[in-house]
Amino acid sequence: MNRFTISLDEQLARQFEMLIAQKRYSSRSEAVRDLIRYGLGRAGLRGMQFDAVVSSCIANVSYVYDTRELALAARLLALRHAHHGMAVACHQTPLDHGSCMECVVLRGPVAAVHDVADQLMSLRGVRHGHANVVALTDDATPHAHAHAPAHPHSHLTPLN
Repeated sequence: MNRFTISLDEQLARQFEMLIAQKRYSSRSEAVRDLIRYGLGRAGLRGMQFDAVVSSCIANVSYVYDTRELALAARLLALRHAHHGMAVACHQTPLDHGSCMECVVLRGPVAAVHDVADQLMSLRGVRHGHANVVALTDDATPHAHAHAPAHPHSHLTPLN
């Protein structure tokens, strides 16, 4: 665990304390860690240098689009199908008679995930696009599970 000290002006410190109370964080440290994770996710991991433990990422890409634009719906579907190896899941939620929120889960190399997310969100007619990206580490250590014998496999674990 790394420790560091920060200085805040009085107004920012009060706002931070209010955030801690509102979100019910157990400590200032947990609040700071969460804000750092949020900032890293917003930065989208683009151009960031990680050590060798980061093998990929997972992202939830959400956006709103007009379902009455049939060509747009077809382009979104075609784009997801073109990257079927990365598109883990897709959920659509109708909002009204013409708007739909779509959430697509992508998993793969950081640059490739960002590329597909950018393509989805930049299609003409897509509104309110956002990608929440989480770096993953690949733990390939052989181990046993209670329900199965030990065999070599890996788990993708979110980077702390």
